[in-house]
Order: sequence, then structure tokens, then C-alpha cells
Amino acid sequence: MLDLEVVPERSLGNEQWEFALGMPFSQAISILQKHCRVIKNVQVLYSEQTPLSHDLILNLTQDGIKLLFDATNQRLKVRMAHLAQISNSHCIHFNSQAITPTIEQIDQSFGATHPGVYNAAEQLFHLNFRGLSFSFQLDSWNEAPKYEVRMDRFPSIPHGAMVKRMHIYTGNNLQETKAPVMPLACFMGNIFAEGVDVLRDGAGPLGLKLRLLTAGSGLGVMADAKVRYVERSIFFGDSCQDVLGTLGSPHKVFYKSEDKMKIHSPSPHKQVPSKCNDYFFNYFTLGVDILFDSTTHLVKKFVLHTNFPGHYNFNIYHRCDFKIPLVIKKEGADSQTEDCILTTYSKWDQIQELLGHPMEKPVVLHRSSSANNTNPFGSTFCFGLQRMIFEVMQNNHIASVTLYGAPRTTSQARPESSASSH
Repeated sequence: MLDLEVVPERSLGNEQWEFALGMPFSQAISILQKHCRVIKNVQVLYSEQTPLSHDLILNLTQDGIKLLFDATNQRLKVRMAHLAQISNSHCIHFNSQAITPTIEQIDQSFGATHPGVYNAAEQLFHLNFRGLSFSFQLDSWNEAPKYEVRMDRFPSIPHGAMVKRMHIYTGNNLQETKAPVMPLACFMGNIFAEGVDVLRDGAGPLGLKLRLLTAGSGLGVMADAKVRYVERSIFFGDSCQDVLGTLGSPHKVFYKSEDKMKIHSPSPHKQVPSKCNDYFFNYFTLGVDILFDSTTHLVKKFVLHTNFPGHYNFNIYHRCDFKIPLVIKKEGADSQTEDCILTTYSKWDQIQELLGHPMEKPVVLHRSSSANNTNPFGSTFCFGLQRMIFEVMQNNHIASVTLYGAPRTTSQARPESSASSH
């Protein structure tokens, strides 16, 4: 049985760990993995075909707790719990199999509240605090307290009415709540990308402009317990030292193995073997990988990860919220142009309407680990257009976008395996 302290509008946790509103999905997973002996039977729930239309959910079935993450920014926005027992000082014991607390215990622990609301369709009576609400199962409105007539505490409510569930969120309205900004405690010395703009000319991408969030660590910012916004730009041809000075040290450096896709190049017999391998800087909290040439040590590719559930790499990277500007020429005598933007949430059919259909067949990419040759999520398909490679999932969403510089003789029609887990 979990003993957790409830802090309305903020968190649910104890001295060892805390689920804070605004926490990234990956950090919640890290907590669950670290305390796997205490917290067991965890489910990850999402919509396979429409992942943006439903919340991403971590369901702690043994403890009666659900963590709801915003489908877009993948940060914690609501904690829903089925209560087992409740004591004073906002301390609650969680267990899906135990006896639920009564409304008298809720009143004793949390104090008076505003008049409650009865939902006849759900047959639930809701008591709402700011950032916290309790729901009680009632069979009819006759059992619900008559706050319109009497304003004293819990008039005429059935004695011993049990709590069905509790919600913790930000603001006054559960239905309109959103994931708050990430708390300072969740930065843990990392930088995060609020957005990434792809810089490009008429021919193709030139580099990236990143809008970064930092909390007093990294990028030369002094620690003063305040979230700061900074902008940094990196370009094709930048040196390894340039990138380190701009973004700081990567989370991991990954050296590529032999590229098996060279067989698809126009002249594979002319490819000269290299004595050393190209290498990636993996920035997991930015959702970005940067590939360097092993000989010149200059940037030659960027990989942007969307982190959609149902992809082999899900939860390795934070979502890269990118924007790719396009100038589309309309057919006709006027030769007009139209500005368009591709985003992390653009689907492949929408991209084809703007950029046209690829002339070549896609490269089928089937990822698997060395320890386990099975991939439960299936293959993805890679298409090359305008010096960009789009890795397309089977639900029509984009898993990653690889950007590369000037045209090369080798085939580009595949995303790079850019982390050591691939």
C-alpha cells in the first residue's frame, strides 16, 4: 500500500519520489522503473491510430492510480486515483483493493469546500477544491446534499458516502485543465527544446534554430531557481567544437556501424571503406541527433524525433516540436508561391500534398535489438524529398525527419540509426 502526500495543483508523492504536474512522460517512467519492487503492474495506454486525440496514460493497476499526460507536449496534466484510506495532513494510502474513504474523512483532512455538483448522467457527486476534486457515487439526486437550501457543511449527504475517485490538476476546472510548464525540479541539469525551427533556402535545409529552456544549469546560465529561455542556432558544416559550445555536452555519443544501405547507392562498388566511423551527438531531451563526418568532424545530418507511442524508439527521446517552412510554387501563368509549414504533427498524406509524391519506392526500415530480434510495432517506411527523409509509421504519422546538406552520391533514403539502443 502506497503512502503518498497530496499537494493540490502540484504533486503526489513521498520522501523518495514525486509525480509532479508538468513532469515529462520519460521522467515518470524513470521513477516507476527505479521503484519497480514497490510499484508493480504498470500499463501504458494510448491510441494506436489517433495518438493525438487521446491522452497518454500510465495506469498503476495495483495501486489504483492513473497518470494522464497531454497527447501533444507529453507532460503530466492530471492524476486520477481510487482512494483506499485517508488520514490527516493530506496523507493518503493508495490501493485499488482496499476500502475507500468516506466523505467525513475527506472533510476532516481537507476542510470545507465550495458547493458540490451532481452529474446525473454519471450518477456522481463532485466536491471541488482548487486543483483537487473528489467524486462520490450516488444513485440519485435525492441522495446529494442540497447546497442551494442549506450552506452548512455536507447537509443531508448520506452518512459514510464513499469516494469513487480523486483528481489532481491545475486551475479550477478539471475539464479545461492543461499540463502546466515543467517544474524546476524536473530539469535536473538538462536543457529542453520548447521548439525547433528548420532554417532553409530554396534548395533545402541549412540548419536549426532552437528555442531552449534551462533552469540555471548549462549554457553558461547561473543557477538562480528560474526558468530561462534562450535561442541557439547550428548549421551544416559547423564543427564539433561549435556544437559543444552552442548546446553543451550531449547525453551520449554514438558511433555508426557499417552502413548496410550502401548497396542501394548508384555505384556501390566505388564506395571507399573508411577506417573510422561517423558519429552522433545524441541530445535526448531536445529530441535531436547530430551526425558528424568522421574525417572532417563537421555536421552533415540532423535527425528530429517526434516520439510518438507505438514506435520502436518511443521514450528514448523527448518530442522535438519542429517547424519546417516550405515555399510551394502554384501551377499557372502567374507563378505564385505559397508559404507552408510542416510540423511534428503533420501526417504523411498532408506532406505529399505539399511536396508531391516521391518518385522512388520507400525503403522499409525494420528495427530490432541485438538481444531481441522481434519488433512488436512493425516496420516503418522512409521517403526522401527535398533533402529530407521522412520516416512514416503505419498510422500515417511521422516518426522522424532526417535533414541533410548538399546532395551526396550515396543513397539518402533512410533515417539514421542514431542511438546505441538501435
